[in-house]
Amino acid sequence: MLEVKNLSCGYKDKIVLKDVSFTANPGDILCILGSNGSGKSTLIKTIIGLLDIYEGEIFVDGENTKDWPWEQRARAISYIPQSFNSTFQYKSIDIVLMGRTSYLGFASSPSKEDEKIADEAMERLKISYLRDKVYSKLSGGERQLVKIAQALAQRSNIIIMDEPTNNLDFGNQIVLFKHIKQCADLGITILMATHFPEQAFLYGTKALLVKDGRAIEIDRPNENLTESEIQNLYCVEVKVVELDVEDKTIKMCLPIL
Repeated sequence: MLEVKNLSCGYKDKIVLKDVSFTANPGDILCILGSNGSGKSTLIKTIIGLLDIYEGEIFVDGENTKDWPWEQRARAISYIPQSFNSTFQYKSIDIVLMGRTSYLGFASSPSKEDEKIADEAMERLKISYLRDKVYSKLSGGERQLVKIAQALAQRSNIIIMDEPTNNLDFGNQIVLFKHIKQCADLGITILMATHFPEQAFLYGTKALLVKDGRAIEIDRPNENLTESEIQNLYCVEVKVVELDVEDKTIKMCLPIL
């Protein structure tokens, strides 16, 4: 479980977010919503330890992460950035094996067991056919799936994604979310920054609305995230409509032009 308590964070002398509190349990998909520059990426970078905490605390399974060494943090939390481009001609399996770095000793190489874990992660996502292909030559959707396999090989219980569908076509977005949902079904906690309220409606068990230096947690966004909250969040007129799909009510967000 990830628990953030009264967190204030930012860059140097500039506080971007104040007094942020939320929890994400095993199996949750928490969608972080907010406009450009609202602080979504700042929050993510603070949780994974790239930025120092100004005030507040971050707990993983009840343990304060403040003084954790990078190896312990990496074993608990995986991070998938908006994009990752390698200038080297790494094969996909090499990228997945990077998820085992926190388990290796200084100057040591991945073991047969590490390779087995990496292969199992790719098999779970049904991307073993990408194993020996050059990562930089893959499509955007394929690269994102390889990065998820890397996170699975890392064996962490929390995966944090910064706009994972950025630059993906509609079909690849659906494929990606299918695998994200499978990770959540395994009990992995997912935090995901996104610009699309529909993703919170369709996949989110929780939403975090980030605006004006504050964040509001909403449970079950498909039931509780309202039209007025979305309009206030993005400062645009929208209409939230409900669709009945296979005995389930799904919300969609449409702009009013």
